[in-house]
Order: sequence, then C-alpha cells, then structure tokens
Amino acid sequence: MQPGFAFTVEATDGVARVGTLTTPHGAVPTPLFMPVATMASVKGVDIGRVAETGAEMILANTYHLHLRPGEQAVTEAGGLAAFMGWRGPTLTDSGGFQVFSLAQQVKVTEEAACFRSHLDGAAVELSPEKAVGIQERLGADIVMQLDHVVALPGVPEAVADAMRRSLRWAERCRAAQQRGDQALFGIVQGGLDPDLRRESAEGLVKLGFPGYAVGGLSVGEGPEAMREALAATVPWLPSDRPRYLMGVGQPQDIVMAVGLGIDMFDCVLPTRCGRTALVYTFQGPLKLKNACHARGQGPLEEGCPCLACRHTRSYIRHLFLAGEMLGPVLASIHNLTFYQRLVTRLREAIVAGRFAVVARELLAAWAGQRPGDGEA
Repeated sequence: MQPGFAFTVEATDGVARVGTLTTPHGAVPTPLFMPVATMASVKGVDIGRVAETGAEMILANTYHLHLRPGEQAVTEAGGLAAFMGWRGPTLTDSGGFQVFSLAQQVKVTEEAACFRSHLDGAAVELSPEKAVGIQERLGADIVMQLDHVVALPGVPEAVADAMRRSLRWAERCRAAQQRGDQALFGIVQGGLDPDLRRESAEGLVKLGFPGYAVGGLSVGEGPEAMREALAATVPWLPSDRPRYLMGVGQPQDIVMAVGLGIDMFDCVLPTRCGRTALVYTFQGPLKLKNACHARGQGPLEEGCPCLACRHTRSYIRHLFLAGEMLGPVLASIHNLTFYQRLVTRLREAIVAGRFAVVARELLAAWAGQRPGDGEA
C-alpha cells in the first residue's frame, strides 16, 4: 500500500467480509457503496444531501470531466473534492467504459483509444498514460487504470484480445503514475471466460496494485453469468487488498457480490430510477406513478430516516404527476439512502455471523424484481 492508504479486514462470514479502507481524505467502512457523481455532481442531489444519505465516498468520471470542464479547471479549484464541495474520499474511473458506451467512431489500437466526443464530435485520444495524467490532475484518492471494455457476450477472440491489451495497459498505467498520494487500482477483464479472468487477475497481481477492480460486467450478460464470472475471479485476488465491482448495481447483485468477497460498489441506478418515480425498499421496489399510491399516507418506507420519508407516498406521487422537480429529487435521496442502509445491514450481518440468513431474507423479498435494468 502507498503512504496514506491502508485496507484491513476486521470480520468475515464465509468469504463475505467487513473492513476499513483508509485514504488521505478519511477512512471508510466496507462493504461500501459510492454514489456516482459522473460530472462532479450526483444528479439532482446537492452534495450536503448526499452526505446526509450516509455516503462516505463518491465516484466521478475521467472521460466526462476531461471533456467538460477539463481537468485544468478542476485542478485550479483545488482538486475534485474541493471542486464539488465534498469532504470525504473520492474515486475516478478511467473512462474506458464510457469510451465503449458513449463515444462515437471508436478505434482501439495498442497505443490508445481514439474516438469522437459524444458532445461535439471532436477527436479525442485516450492512452493509458493520458488517462493516468488526467486523473492525477483531477486529484481523486483512488484512480483506475485505462482498460479495454467489450460487450458481452462477445466473440471469444475479441474478449481475449481486449483482456490482454488491458493487462499491457495496466503495466503502462503503473509506469506512468507519478503521484504518491493516489492509489491506482488494476481492472480485471476477461468477459465470462473463467480462464481469461484468472489470467487477467494473476497478471495484475504480479504488478502489485494496492487494489483490484472487476470490470467488464453489467454490460448485458445477466445476473447468473455475472455471478459465475465473479466466482471465477475473486479467488485469484489478494485477500489483503480491496476488491471493487465496477458499475454494479441492483440490490440483488450487491448482496450476491458481497457474499463472494467484494468490498466496493458504484452504480447510477439510485438516481436514475429516482428520476423515473421508482424507489427501492427492503420489501421490494415501488412504482410511485401507480394508482395504488394515490392515497398512500405512509412514507416510502417505514423506518427510513431520509428526507423523502418525512412526506407521504401520495405527496411524492403528486409531485411527479404535476411535473414538479422536487419529486425526482426526493426519490433520488431516498434511493441513495436505501443503498447506504443496505450496505450497513450487510456489514452488520457479517459481523454477527448472520450474512447467509440476511442475504436469503433480502433476496426472497426482491425475488423476480429487477427494476431499472437497461433503462436510460
């Protein structure tokens, strides 16, 4: 680990574990969920309200911040956390997934990913060295290697080629890193092939990263395939380093992944679903626009401490139907709070040695309900 960083495992239940990740901007408990502040903003929720949801670490994106406002503007503001008024740890993704999912006319060579900006069509080149350089100027506590992401299920040869390119890029990112106060994580690729996942993990471990992410999932493969890919990956990652499942996801996926030994998560679903009047609860999701909530006098969820749950379901439904912007804001706050309550409940279950029991109860309550999958 680099100076200012540490990761300690404090309790286990099977392979599920509770730990503490220490960064230069504070220590956070794991398993943890990071709200996504793609462009240095959690959509619809000001940074003070984000903190009130229980969030302790936030993710922002290199691709988006490089295009707008540019890393120089963030640097001049004092770095990412200061730029958005956040006082805790931050993480930046390298932009590899956004090149795959958003950019136009993408061409990936051994040297770099070349593409057209989705904003104005301008030509952009993102190499491993440039991705690290941008993230060093953004100043997050944890930064990610640039990786080559492909859709799943994919042509085996293409998946293998992308995985091995990602390994070579990981080595270049490691060599390019200059700041000693940022932890650079490697990203395991390899699609759904367990042999490729093992090869990727073993190659990254040889490079000695302070943490490891599992990438290239939640790109169309389905929950069972995701579980199998994780089960084939995690055993090859060091037990004394944090493990981060990128871009996932549904509450069911988080419970499953914690049970396989994952420590860190991020996803846009809490705010994306909140903007469409869909809220998460421990009893299952609620679609607030449904007529059954028109006279609902109770909160979105009993026992939830969030700002939204000071109001009735009827009122929040009314806000959506009336086109009032407060509706999406309140629903997003509730969902962000729910995700923090979820990881807190999982941590408590692991410490108590009841993870399997709690996981079964949660999954039974959510059986067959995966709202938000594939929604824009």
